[in-house]
Amino acid sequence: MATEIPFNRNFEVNYGEIENVACGIRRITANNPSPFTFRGTGTYILGEGNVAIIDPGPDQPEHVKAILEGLKNETISHILITHTHNDHSPAAKALKEVTGAPTYGFGPHGSGKPALKLTAQTGGDMDFHPDEKTQDGSVIYGNDWSVSCLHTPGHTSNHICFSWDEEKVLFPGDQVMGWSTSIVSPPDGDMGDYMRSLDKLISRDDKIYYPTHGPEILEPQKLISAFQDHRQERERKILECLELGNDTIDKMVQTVYQDVSESLHAAAARSLFATVIYLVEQKKVEAIEGLDIDGRYVIR
Repeated sequence: MATEIPFNRNFEVNYGEIENVACGIRRITANNPSPFTFRGTGTYILGEGNVAIIDPGPDQPEHVKAILEGLKNETISHILITHTHNDHSPAAKALKEVTGAPTYGFGPHGSGKPALKLTAQTGGDMDFHPDEKTQDGSVIYGNDWSVSCLHTPGHTSNHICFSWDEEKVLFPGDQVMGWSTSIVSPPDGDMGDYMRSLDKLISRDDKIYYPTHGPEILEPQKLISAFQDHRQERERKILECLELGNDTIDKMVQTVYQDVSESLHAAAARSLFATVIYLVEQKKVEAIEGLDIDGRYVIR
């Protein structure tokens, strides 16, 4: 039986308007809806008076203008970046130019896997370099808030979740979303890291998540457990495909993602490839022609 994931896609937004979502937390959503961003990038505002911006969003002047106008009587003191995809970090440059607020993040795109020496990747913001590099366990202090940093690689190698510990609130970026699973695309995306990051998050006692896309998550541990089951189910389907002789990613996508629109199969192939790499790491699968998305694979 297929894993039932308790998705919540009941989420409407008014682009360009700041909304209160909880005490000390506001959100303004960029008008960049897509099959990968849902209704758009939700930029969070933490605190009051002197505030932090979490994931300022895409390079979209109207979104930056809406943030600045909505906070014209307040001071932006920090700009926090969960990771460096083009729908999350590019607006940090424009915000910093106006406010002078320093940026915080794990590091530039690919910095969680320095051996790769990534110089470009589709969807990656290769221009972002944080003023302050955070590590797992780093704490960032504001006027009336503080957040601790959790390095959660997987979706990207430099992915950070921000935890407002006093309120047991987590800003999980794209690591955990309530409307969809996360894409894990090699080489920077890593399924093994992603699964280990889920293990890390499910062991915590956070009460509520505010992901960058979609609505809040009220039962995060329940959702994470479903994601873990779902990924393990994908692994089993891949092994079944290989048993039937479907030995390439292209062949496997048709079966494993038969319930997904063909328009998304290219992205699905990247995620499936990430799972195959993970199976090779676990010594359950062998790469006949090397680890390549166009390669051939067999069960060990």
